[in-house]
Amino acid sequence: MPSLQERLASVLRDALPIDEEPDGALTLRHNGTLASLRVVNIAEGLDLVSLTQILAWDLPLTKKISDQIAKQAHESNFGTVTLVEKVNQPAVQRNSGKGAAKTADVMLRYNFPGGGLTDDALRTMVLLVLDTGAQIRLSLTG
Repeated sequence: MPSLQERLASVLRDALPIDEEPDGALTLRHNGTLASLRVVNIAEGLDLVSLTQILAWDLPLTKKISDQIAKQAHESNFGTVTLVEKVNQPAVQRNSGKGAAKTADVMLRYNFPGGGLTDDALRTMVLLVLDTGAQIRLSLTG
C-alpha cells in the first residue's frame, strides 16, 4: 500500500507538473504561485498534508495592501494567509533614518488530515486550496 506522500505525488501528477524534492516534499506551480506540500506524521494513524503556497513576493507594503491581506485572511475558507514584512536595506541607507521602504511576501498555509481521503478527494482538496491561493494572489496583484 503506497504512503500518503506517494499517493499525493501520484494524484497531483495527473493534474499539475510537480517536482519531487530529495527530502520528499513536492514543489508545484499553480497560476503564478509556488507551493510546497509534504506529509507530516503527527501521531500514530494521523498524517497531515502540510501545504505552503507563496502567493506574492516583494509587494510594496502600503496600507491598501495590508488592508487587502487582512480582508483575505478573514475571508479565507482554506488556510491562513500570512504577510511577511521585509525592510529594504538600500532604502534604509538612502533615507538615512527617514521611514524605510517596506515590502511584503504573502503566503497561504493549510494543513489537513489526508489519510482517510480517497485519491479523488485528496486531489480535489489540494486543488481547492491552491485555487484559493491563486485567487488571493490575483486580488492582490491585479
